[in-house]
Amino acid sequence: MKRFYFLVLTILSFATIQSQNLTDALLYSTENLNGTARFNALSGAFGALGGDISSIAINPAGSAVFINSVGSATLSVVDKKNKSTYFDTNSEASYVNLKFNQAGFVFPFSNPNQNSAFNKFSLGFNYIASNNYDNNVFIAGTGNTSIGTFFIAQANGVPLNLLQLQENETISSLYGYLGVNEGVSTQNAFLGYQGFIIEPVNSENLENTAYYSTIAPGSFNQKYYYSSGGYQGKYAFNFAAEINHMISIGINLNSNNFNYRKSTFLNETNNNAGSSVNYVGFQNDLYTYGGGFSAQFGAIAKVTNSLRLGFTYDTPIWHHIYEETTQYLETSREVDGVTYQESINPRIINVFSKHRLTTPWKIAASGAYIFGKSGLISFDYSYKDYSSTHFSASDSSYFSSQNTIIKNELKGASAIKIGGEYRINRLSLRGGYQYEESPYKKNTNQGDLTGFSGGFGLYLGAYSIDFSYSRIQQKGALQLYDIGLTDTASLDHIRNNYTVTVCLLYTSPSPRDRG
Repeated sequence: MKRFYFLVLTILSFATIQSQNLTDALLYSTENLNGTARFNALSGAFGALGGDISSIAINPAGSAVFINSVGSATLSVVDKKNKSTYFDTNSEASYVNLKFNQAGFVFPFSNPNQNSAFNKFSLGFNYIASNNYDNNVFIAGTGNTSIGTFFIAQANGVPLNLLQLQENETISSLYGYLGVNEGVSTQNAFLGYQGFIIEPVNSENLENTAYYSTIAPGSFNQKYYYSSGGYQGKYAFNFAAEINHMISIGINLNSNNFNYRKSTFLNETNNNAGSSVNYVGFQNDLYTYGGGFSAQFGAIAKVTNSLRLGFTYDTPIWHHIYEETTQYLETSREVDGVTYQESINPRIINVFSKHRLTTPWKIAASGAYIFGKSGLISFDYSYKDYSSTHFSASDSSYFSSQNTIIKNELKGASAIKIGGEYRINRLSLRGGYQYEESPYKKNTNQGDLTGFSGGFGLYLGAYSIDFSYSRIQQKGALQLYDIGLTDTASLDHIRNNYTVTVCLLYTSPSPRDRG
């Protein structure tokens, strides 16, 4: 059988099947609590308040609340901890980093025409790191399902002749060929065969499509390493107006971009009688990047001098996504008392065709009560239908099945945020609470999110300095692989965020001018 290879720069192959799934769709559809320190200290409950640059990301009408031009920049130290339990074995991993996660400005303009219903206009811009993907997870334990089941599930149905090297054929060339013509599952089968993890039931028949594992049943000591990095950023271009000193309306045009890297490595050993392979190291690396567009529409009504109500509609984000993957496999086996080490490193980057992801729309309602110059209390409610998330591509057979899974496993989820602020001369004390429902119909996959926050701000005339601390906690589960080795580990994720913001006021207003 003659094979034809289509390699780009000898390292690229265009695979036929994407690896994006429900987990990835959810990853790009959620946002962390990020923004200015004041915003974080109130747990993001700014839908009816405005007067903070990060409030633009919640309700675009919030920029019309400003009386004076303002700019701000924010740094955060994020401390993530992940506790895992896998077959009664507890493990822990952590990650700490420093991030520049917010910058923006607002320019309000009073209308000189006193007879106009439009009293004020505002232009604003805000950048926010809406998601921080930096994370580490470590899972360890002894189970009774081997990684060999993964390779068997990938190989069954694949003809033997596709997995065997022909004369003058290399690991890289055949792996690239399979990526172009057969897809990722066949590439996985090829790795398992070349690593001697699987063998054909009938080795004499090149059309053989049935395989067995050379790893005997028993117990398996497994260590699973998960490492990710990257960010999702949102650039909001804002316009708002105040009408009759009572109602503010606004719109955001958002440019979204993301950069995401994930690496997983499974270390499996066994001493089972009858196993020829007693060690497997399997690494998968994913690099995803892309961007998209979204819009937000919002309004804030000043019902009384103290009471404000807000409403916001967020359109979906229409993402375009590019994806690249690499793989590596190493094994150790013993045959007739002799140990053999195998290293299967194709050195091929699978480059997938562009596809699209539409994230869910969101609606939010909010209310705030302002106690004169003394302080305020604010409440936000939002709803997001995660089951409406969907992939699309020119070849949509794979993504059609993923969209069905999304509809079957995800649901609409509510979120509430409560925040309060108390002012003592130039000092403001703040606190907040947030709760978000799990987007999964079964909360075992991902539990509800809860969090609290606190902080303070110092008003120093032409500028202010704000500090905040927030903590969120969420339980869930991590499934090692989609097929074969589908054992799951329970996770307890904790995120601590320490934030400082410097805010510059281009004039010298009183503290109440900040909203």
